[in-house]
Amino acid sequence: MTAIEKAASALVWFVAALAVIFLLSPLVITIAVSFGDSAVFSLPPPGWSTRWYERLPNTRGLAASLGTSVQIAALSTLVSLVLGTLCAIALVRGEFRGREAIATFLVSPLMLPGLVVGIAMLQGFRAMGLRDAWLSLLVAHVIITMPYVVRTVLASLSLFDFTLIEAARTLGCNTMQALRKVMVPALAPAFLTSGMFAFLASMDNYPISIFFTDAWTKTLPIQMLQLVEERPDPMIAAVSTLLILLAILAMIIGDRLVGLKKLAEF
Repeated sequence: MTAIEKAASALVWFVAALAVIFLLSPLVITIAVSFGDSAVFSLPPPGWSTRWYERLPNTRGLAASLGTSVQIAALSTLVSLVLGTLCAIALVRGEFRGREAIATFLVSPLMLPGLVVGIAMLQGFRAMGLRDAWLSLLVAHVIITMPYVVRTVLASLSLFDFTLIEAARTLGCNTMQALRKVMVPALAPAFLTSGMFAFLASMDNYPISIFFTDAWTKTLPIQMLQLVEERPDPMIAAVSTLLILLAILAMIIGDRLVGLKKLAEF
């Protein structure tokens, strides 16, 4: 390796390290603040304490909003996995004009600003007469989570050999058994990856949820915003730290079941 190549490699690693530090610094600061004993955001904190975590169970509305977010995220992820997989199969196996346009349309919620999508869905739901807050949240979160499933499963299906299903049928399996025993195990990494990202995207979503919550139905990000307006103390950092741990836990589970390298392929 020449001196120029060594210098270029060192520069690449230096820039990569700066990017990692830039991206992780807010997370590290949030975690550090959440364990401080100060009533205001201060870094470094004057002392260390778990007082803000101890206050979480007694915080008004926090448990209810967490339950709503988990319910909406779990149901929207399940519905997105079913509908997104069916759409991906149709796009891969179907022979019709405009498949690329339909595939782009299905992932378009990821390309548009969240506020734009939220306003559009709000007007659409009103025109359809859908005014129930919980159901509106569920439908909205299905719309914003299904692109993760479609994009991931579509990429996996493009590499899947569908003749394996026909071979399973010739060996005595019916269609459903062939799909369950052949296709589902082959697509398990794609299901896990897309489901994980869909669930986390639903749990953290704010710009869409803000249009469909009311006084009785609030998701966790909306409740956190209300707490910031009422009392901006490090308890919000404690909630944010738990959400960070949720994402880390999801990555650990994905690594144990599939492997990070396999997850990165999707």
